[in-house]
Amino acid sequence: MAAIPLLRLSATANLSSRSPLLPDPFKLKRLPPRKWSTTATTTTITRMSYNPTPATDRLISAVAYTLPLFNSLQYGRFLFLQYPTLGSLFDPLVPLLSLYRSIPYSSFVAFFALYLGVVRNPSFSRYVRFNSMQAVTLDVLLVLPLLLQRVFSPGRTGLGFKVTVWFYNVLFVFSVLCFLYSVVCCVLGKTPYLPFVADAAGRQI
Repeated sequence: MAAIPLLRLSATANLSSRSPLLPDPFKLKRLPPRKWSTTATTTTITRMSYNPTPATDRLISAVAYTLPLFNSLQYGRFLFLQYPTLGSLFDPLVPLLSLYRSIPYSSFVAFFALYLGVVRNPSFSRYVRFNSMQAVTLDVLLVLPLLLQRVFSPGRTGLGFKVTVWFYNVLFVFSVLCFLYSVVCCVLGKTPYLPFVADAAGRQI
């Protein structure tokens, strides 16, 4: 029976000799369950789903890039002859292209309508004006090779003709890629930046 008090005294001594830096296991407090707040998550999802660019601005910007596309189809003549299946991809544009070419001086009319009616019109947003100016600048750059061809007249055979074919193919592929990239960016509400064009267009806005 005397061993029981001795055991109690030993246990009390061990507890009293515990370091003050260590927590007392008998005094640990139970933490309340953590509450997850969905406010921040909801705000983040809302900001990600919200697109600040209006749908009308995106539509006008995407349509503006059809001007350089229509004027660049003439550079694809050699690729269309070499790969007929490639030309079939542009068959849905034939009615629009026919209507476009049926208007006298359609290229000049569309150019000045886009430049004077949109780019220089402050009622449109900067997003629309920048994309329209970029389309106009690209259209101007696509006209320069035709002027160079008329000046130098490379002919229908020889090295000059081969260089012309290669140059036409490169211009056509470049213009189509620019059109696809710009339209996708406009649909998503982002600003496309075309090489050799974006800087010149930005200085005019």
